[in-house]
Amino acid sequence: MRNIDRRKWLKTVGLTGSFALLGGFEALSYPLPQNPIINDSLARLNANENPYGPSKRVREVISKNFDLGCRYPFRTLSSLTVKIAEKEGVSKDHVVITGGSTEGLKAAGLTFGGFGDGEIIAADPTFQAMLRYAETFGTKVHRVPVNSKKEHDLDAMAGKVNNKTKLIFICNPNNPTGTILDKNKLMDFCKTHDTNAVIFSDEAYYDFITEPSYPSMVELVKEGRNIIVSKTFSKIYGLAGMRVGYLIARPDIATKLKASVMANTNTLAIEAAKEALEDDEFYKFGILNNIEAKKLIYSTLDDLELEYIKSHTNFIFFKTGRPINKMISAMLHENVLIGRPFPPFNNWARISTGKMSDVERFSSALMKIMS
Repeated sequence: MRNIDRRKWLKTVGLTGSFALLGGFEALSYPLPQNPIINDSLARLNANENPYGPSKRVREVISKNFDLGCRYPFRTLSSLTVKIAEKEGVSKDHVVITGGSTEGLKAAGLTFGGFGDGEIIAADPTFQAMLRYAETFGTKVHRVPVNSKKEHDLDAMAGKVNNKTKLIFICNPNNPTGTILDKNKLMDFCKTHDTNAVIFSDEAYYDFITEPSYPSMVELVKEGRNIIVSKTFSKIYGLAGMRVGYLIARPDIATKLKASVMANTNTLAIEAAKEALEDDEFYKFGILNNIEAKKLIYSTLDDLELEYIKSHTNFIFFKTGRPINKMISAMLHENVLIGRPFPPFNNWARISTGKMSDVERFSSALMKIMS
């Protein structure tokens, strides 16, 4: 779904208001495919996946294109590049296709991390793929604790900028806290500090933000800023297992990033992603399902009087008050998988949204364990 269409739709349905006004899922009546059973005894709410994907349309396209499985993806990659460029409102030389957004994160860390003489600044906790990869090549990472609201502390991060800073990593919405930054403060931060270092905006969960006017940092890329934005087909589009994502950056930066891409993606993933961009109804369904699932989780946490953070993603970070490893074991005993530890918040847990039946199982398990 193109950004302008997405914003228009969000304003039309009023997602910031009452979801009840939409008539629940009957408002879409989306034809869901039948997922294969993978250890059906487990409620898999630990990896922020969209278990309803791939959509029916995407599955049909994958099936029709099996004959292309013997072909290298180079000839079809350009067609996906064009579609992404159109969606983001940039020229195709701004786009770098990657094997999931994680490959893009690592490519950026490798390209701009400094190889031992540079430094990266990031929040703590946040998504670690880029940071840990860069550290293996000798890059120093400054991990700046999130503030009391579990948001990036941009002022503290700015205080770490020095002449060795090569890259500033911003995960927005943040994983695992689910928070977003004030849009004006984020814009100001990027415009102020992109002259000191490359700023990387990880927007893997951007699609779940329901504020129609909340900007992607792609808007700053269009201005020629020293900024890289990553997005993925793993979340809202339900293609986590197919490994396809992309970066948006100024053409000269994009060229450097392409040189660091290692695995790239595959032919069937390319065809799947192209069709996913056309399947607006599944996209809308994903957003609405996520809202409904979060409502149930919030209600459970409220009943238990557990502290949590209102989320702008497809997961919720909440305080159990118990050591997370013991909480993971207790939930597994109830056949529910929850997120891994996120130090230093070792008595907090991250729970993904997913199928309503699995969210209901989580709610029942949590009520049992906490009582």
